[in-house]
Amino acid sequence: MSVSTNLTSFKPAWWLPGPHLPTLWAALASPRPPTAATLERIELDDGDFIDLHWVGTDNGPLVVVLHGLEGSANSTYAARILHRISANDWGGALLHFRGCSGEPNRADRSYHSGETDDLRFLLSLLKLRYPTRPIFAVGYSLGGNVLLKYLGESGRNSDIAVAAAISVPFDLAAGANRLNTGLSRLYQRHLVLSLQGKIRRKFANRAAPIAIEKLDEWSDFWSFDHQVTAPLHNFASAHDYYSKSSCRQFLPSIAAQTLIIHSRDDPFLSIDAIPNAVELSATTRMIVTKTGGHVGFVAGSNPFKPRFWSDDQIVAWFEYHTEKIRDLEQSSH
Repeated sequence: MSVSTNLTSFKPAWWLPGPHLPTLWAALASPRPPTAATLERIELDDGDFIDLHWVGTDNGPLVVVLHGLEGSANSTYAARILHRISANDWGGALLHFRGCSGEPNRADRSYHSGETDDLRFLLSLLKLRYPTRPIFAVGYSLGGNVLLKYLGESGRNSDIAVAAAISVPFDLAAGANRLNTGLSRLYQRHLVLSLQGKIRRKFANRAAPIAIEKLDEWSDFWSFDHQVTAPLHNFASAHDYYSKSSCRQFLPSIAAQTLIIHSRDDPFLSIDAIPNAVELSATTRMIVTKTGGHVGFVAGSNPFKPRFWSDDQIVAWFEYHTEKIRDLEQSSH
């Protein structure tokens, strides 16, 4: 795909070499801009709920934000993009996946990398509320996999006009393998501990359909997803979950204008799991950088004034297509 946008090449910050420093610094040490927000709880037909984190105005596109594994509106990358959405005088709604807004969800199930039903429900609701407003979406890591899988499943009926996905685990089995090697095991340990704690809190006062007493034994993604994620979400095994939920197989069917940004040194995914150009639809543009880490992409020569290159690319992509949509609307009148 070839379009004339303001997208620029990535020049990594010299003071954050390698894959791990930009990954950790962006997540833990970088500034988290404050953004005024409104919270909304949506009751679901199955008796559960999802919580939305609203920012911005009623002008321009409405941007749905999908966070990563164990993320929320408080995640630094989410706070940054919500701030940029608000600063652009657009509207934004971060979808907290079930159980990620600070309160355990009611159902035994929660969320996972291939769960697209709640996103589909939200988009249908937004189209009813705002029938003439273009809907954009951006997803990070797990949220990026959810977004790309949904776009591929839905084709031309996605209700999303423009999308962006950052640091996506295109092949979940490959991601689980990568996170079980070398220093990447530190990320795995942190995330699995968070998931284990969430399961314990949810089933603290009610019966669980899994063996909670064995939870500590399932300390890597393969075992946790096999023993917890799969049975709670009606998969036969971790392999069944990974094979059905990985977005890579859905990429050719994406019809929305989509930008994908990924780094070859992403410590969450091996290089051979990055899709090739022939796997992408005609409406997809993919930028693969040499460095950047996982949801890092920190740029700038001054550590006290960092730039987040992927944020800039998302905004430029959305600005370009906002102008295109506006021009089309004006020409049709």
